[in-house]
Amino acid sequence: MKNNIPVIAFVPREVFSTTEKCLRQLYEMTSEPFNLVCIDGNSDKETQSFLESFAEEKGFKLIRSDRYLPPNRARNMAYRWAKENTDADYIVFVDNDVLVSKNWLSALVKCADETGAGLVGPTYYEHLPECSKIHMFGGQCGLKRDEKNRLIYFEKHDCQHLPAAELTSDLVRKQTELIEFHTVLARMDMLEKIGGLDEALLCHAEHGDFSMTATKNGYEIWLEPEAKITYVPPQHLTREDRQFFFLRWSEHWMLANQQHFKNKWGLEHISNKHGRGLEWLRMHRSYGCQSIHRVRKLFGERVARFYRKKIFKPLEPKWNRFKYRSHP
Repeated sequence: MKNNIPVIAFVPREVFSTTEKCLRQLYEMTSEPFNLVCIDGNSDKETQSFLESFAEEKGFKLIRSDRYLPPNRARNMAYRWAKENTDADYIVFVDNDVLVSKNWLSALVKCADETGAGLVGPTYYEHLPECSKIHMFGGQCGLKRDEKNRLIYFEKHDCQHLPAAELTSDLVRKQTELIEFHTVLARMDMLEKIGGLDEALLCHAEHGDFSMTATKNGYEIWLEPEAKITYVPPQHLTREDRQFFFLRWSEHWMLANQQHFKNKWGLEHISNKHGRGLEWLRMHRSYGCQSIHRVRKLFGERVARFYRKKIFKPLEPKWNRFKYRSHP
């Protein structure tokens, strides 16, 4: 039997300013034994200093890169460290903007032990207060033909953006086709079989790819409602967050990501409309745009909507393509 002490891989998602709060809470809420490896993808000096001192205090492994890292590259760095330095059965990927709840880890491990699952996801909540609004609880994903008979990728999330108070019945442990990377337990032998995560997926559909790859290789995916985590994006971007955020969701990374995903799964079409693909990416980038916030503050919501639709929306993608041209 292998040592069943899991490895927690704490990795950057889109900003650095959430790191300290989320990592401190992880330690406060996790009473069972674990080994932690933290990947620092070129964080700012303040975050770097915190991680170095906290690593010394808690005794976890800290690996720093002097370049910004796509999430799958960061996850693979953690996976390789776990493979080389531990005898763990499981690795649990946790993004650095996630607040975990009490007993989250033991619930994930128990589900994996009892089901033999390759992947186990928690109940995913979003925003504050914690555990008040469901982000998703599994769903469907895969390949299908669209109305023009083109092979496409699809996904559908269960309980998406649903206030917890509106649940008509308790969530129960169930099998699913889809997890998200905010937090997910993965079986180490599954990762070895599939060769780790696909690092050519830079910024989009990594969760769908991972879910489909697990299923393709004969592994089940389960959800454990007793494990609860809350994805909490920052209220605003700090100056130190901005460079990573806009590169992470950049036009160049997305276009490269889409081409690879299309070739890998033999897709004939990728939709960029109706809140998907590039349309979603551009909407998400607008969240970090200072000019929108300034216009709203000075002139009100009506003018801000006009500015966003007529000026920001057509010009911002061109600016992003010009400024963020680097590849990892």
